[in-house]
Parts: sequence; C-alpha cells; structure tokens
Amino acid sequence: CNEHLVLTRPDVIADIHAAYLAAGADIVETNTFGATDIVLAEYGLQDQVFEINRRAAEIARAACSAVATTERPRWVAGSMGPTTRAISVTGGVTYEQLVNTFHGQTLGLLAGGVDLLLLETAQDTLNLKAAADGISRAFAESSQRVPVMISGTIEPTGTMLAGQGVEALYASIAHLEDHLGLISIGLNCATGPEFMTDHLRALSDCATCSVSAYPNAGLPDENGHYGETPESLAHKLSRFVDEGWLNIVGGCCGTTPDHIAAIARLVAGKTPRKPAEIRRRVVSGIEALIVEDDLRPVLVGERTNVIGSRKFKNLIIAEQFEEGSEIARAQVKGGAQIIDVCVANPDRDEAADMASLLRYLPRKVRVPLMIDSTDTAVMELALQRLQGKCILNSINLEDGEERFEKVAELLYRYGGSVVVGCIDEDKQHGMAVTRQRKLEIARRSHDLLVNRYGLRPEALIFDPLVFPVEAGDENYIGSAEETIEGVRLISRAFPRCSTILGISNVSFGLPQSGREVLNSVFLHHCVKAGLTYALVNTEKLERLDRK
Repeated sequence: CNEHLVLTRPDVIADIHAAYLAAGADIVETNTFGATDIVLAEYGLQDQVFEINRRAAEIARAACSAVATTERPRWVAGSMGPTTRAISVTGGVTYEQLVNTFHGQTLGLLAGGVDLLLLETAQDTLNLKAAADGISRAFAESSQRVPVMISGTIEPTGTMLAGQGVEALYASIAHLEDHLGLISIGLNCATGPEFMTDHLRALSDCATCSVSAYPNAGLPDENGHYGETPESLAHKLSRFVDEGWLNIVGGCCGTTPDHIAAIARLVAGKTPRKPAEIRRRVVSGIEALIVEDDLRPVLVGERTNVIGSRKFKNLIIAEQFEEGSEIARAQVKGGAQIIDVCVANPDRDEAADMASLLRYLPRKVRVPLMIDSTDTAVMELALQRLQGKCILNSINLEDGEERFEKVAELLYRYGGSVVVGCIDEDKQHGMAVTRQRKLEIARRSHDLLVNRYGLRPEALIFDPLVFPVEAGDENYIGSAEETIEGVRLISRAFPRCSTILGISNVSFGLPQSGREVLNSVFLHHCVKAGLTYALVNTEKLERLDRK
C-alpha cells in the first residue's frame, strides 16, 4: 500500500517531493491517491484514513516550505483518486457512500495543511459529483476552504470509462466554479499527450476556469519502462503550450524529476491560456448538447411521460421499465435531442418508479434528460443517478418562492438547468396569458434566481405557457399569438437564458390531422420569435418547411 509509506517511511516520501521541487515543480501532490476508506480497506487500513491523509499533507507541506520564497511560493495539492469503484461503471457503491468517503479524506488533507484539492484520474462524473458533495461537507465542518482542481482521464475510445467526452464532463461540473471553488478542469494519465490534442482544444474553447494537462510519459513496456524521454514529452507538450490551450502543465505516471525539469524549461516565459469569457448554454447526458441559435429549436421528446402518453403510463404501471425506456430510444431515433421523463402517477410511488426507470434509461439514450417532477426528492434521486447536466422541469411562483430555494440548492450541488413557468400567486390570473404578464413574471423569476439564489442566467429556461385554442374559454382567445410574442419579449430581455414550450398543448381537443397542421404552424412562428426548446412528439412532428 503506497499510501501507508507516509507512516512507515516518511523520509522516502519527503525525498521524492524534494526532488520534484528541485526540478522546478510549483505544485506537488500528496501521496494520497488511494487514501480513501474504500481503497485502504483492501489492506485493512480503513480506520487510518484521517491519519494517513493528514500525515501525507504535512510531509508535502514541509517539503514545500523548505524551498518556497515570497517570489516563488510552492503549493501542496491533496491528491484524491477515483477509488476502485464507479457508480456508472463498476457499481457496488452508492452516491452517499462516496460522499462519505471523500468527506473523510478531505478532513485529513485539510488538517495537514494542503493548499488545494485535486480530484484526478476521474472516470465517472457521478463519482466527481459525490466527491464535490463530500468536499463541501468537509469545508463546512472544518470551517476551511481551499481551491479545487478536477482532472479526468480519456481512454483511446475518446471518452472516460463511463462514456462522457470532455465537453459533457465540463458541462456536468462547471457549476462547481461558483459553489465549490473549482479553479481548473483538465486531463491526466492515459496513454500520453498525443491522444489529448482534440480534447484539450475542446476544453480550452469552452472552459471559463483554467485548463490543466499532465499526461503519462507514454505507456510502459513489459519491464515497466515508459517510452517518453524528458525531451520527447516536453516536445509533445509544446504544441499545447504554444497554442495557448493550457494554464497548468506537468506529468503523471512515469514522469521523473528530469521530465518535470524539461517541462519547466519549456514553459518558462510562455503566455498562459486566457479562459473563455462567456459560459455557453449547454446541457448533457453522456453526450453534450450545445444550445446555439442556429440549431433552434432543440427538440425535447415528450412521450416518456405518464401524463401525456397512455402507452408509457401502462408500461410503468406494469413495471416494464426497460420497455418503457425503449420509448425514449425511439424518440431519439425520431430526432429528439433531449428526453423529458415524468413518472408522476398519483396511484404509484413516483420515487420508486423513477429509480427503476433510471436503471435502464441511461443505457438506452446518450442525450440529456429532462426530469419532469414537482417533487424535489424525486429530482434529487434522479440527479444522483445521472452523470450529465440535466434539466429540472419545473418551478414557478404559484405557491411563492419556497420551491425556488429548494431547487436552487439542488442545482448548487448537482448542476443542471431549470424550467421556470410563467405562473405566480395571483389567484385570478396566475397563469400568464398576455405577453406582458409573461414578461413580468419572467423578469421577477430571473431576479430571484440570479440575484438572490445565485444561479447563472444560462441555467434558466422560461416557459411562457401554451393554452389550447379550442378550449372555448374567452380568456384564451388570442392566447397563441400572445405566447409567440411572449417568447419574443423574453428572448430579447434575457438573451443568455432560454425558452421552452409544450407545442402540442396549442392543439389539444382538435382532430388529429388538424393538430399536426396547427402544431407545425405554431412551432414555426415560435421559433421565428426566438424559441429555444420545443416539447414535441418527434415521431409525428411535421415541420412547416417540409410541406
């Protein structure tokens, strides 16, 4: 157990730190990559988590203090590996177990005096979210906070082991910049620098925090010798530096002090990357979906909803969850870019049904999911089972501001976007019909969610509401036009936010042939007005430009 050496041979570990610092390293990692209860239990050392992490941090701290100067400080990074279990890959561990695991490790590292925490060699974003939760709890418990770095490992397949690429990874954890102190996202380990090129370019384009890279010295041969010499590794890293893609650079497996010295010479005097200034509107499942104006409307499949689909409802009642998830796959084949999921049947246990469905759904579709529920407990359950940046559907002001705060807390912890309905407490006119009422409620909601609860505008998706034109209610006469103009006003007022509509509501009650025509025309005009997302039955959608 390498981590146990901090107790049995601290002199050896101290010498290793000193050698890398002498070579020019600004940051050294603690010898704690596997110092979690999950890993240490394999050696019968699970009761020594705190002591091993504390002592490892103290050793690294002493080594840095011995050479640090005012002009050139040296920093200790608390190394936090992915453990030997991954929620989305190996199973055998729960979200809450991982939260407790990383909470315990963080407490030890903080007690030993680390300057920052490094979640590295990440292979599953759910593990990262649990780790962030555990770190947050440790910060609160210890009344200490330090910056956090995250580094993932991309396999030769182009994704992490759990399936996400770098854009989906960043989308899933970008909220931690605001709420945890995330200062960088990057890549480490793997097969060497060559395979990192496209991924680092993508991260550099999108990340509003710093970007790091510290690859292996290639792959080891049968004798454990790594292929990259100090000079060859520095040469291959030089492109990333010269292209302006990096802020932090170093080495992982197989990189000796000579490698670090070569890298230090390489970067001397070079200009670091400038972080992206604007956070893009993006959601993700296994794959990222970047929401850009030239891709509107983003189509949200609405058939995995027990309220709107009798077929799906009956499958859930029959507990045929895998068959129910096949409906989602059919929608994606039909063009859905996001899948709306609702299992809120008052005659059944919504949380149990959601948990059962999510055992199959992420295996069937790679697109982002929209969790359609009014129960924050169900929302949280889903967020603990999904890697990506989901959309929560929905909140409104019908009962005041209480749910805004509850859902904002979920988004702090897990990340995501949220649908905000244009509804308020007004007993007579709560559901906004006119364009001005829609804008008024959207403006109030935006102010609360952004300025009071700290959400980014990019996380907000306003629903201006759609009413059936055939309802026979005089209050709804002209409501379709008011919705179109409401979309226009909200899109202009809040250009960093998005809008969404349940398109088929406009034609509810009409014959099927008439519904398809009206839905098509209505969608066309809404998109021209600025609509971002459209909830539709993608298998039956007729686009106006195809007629």
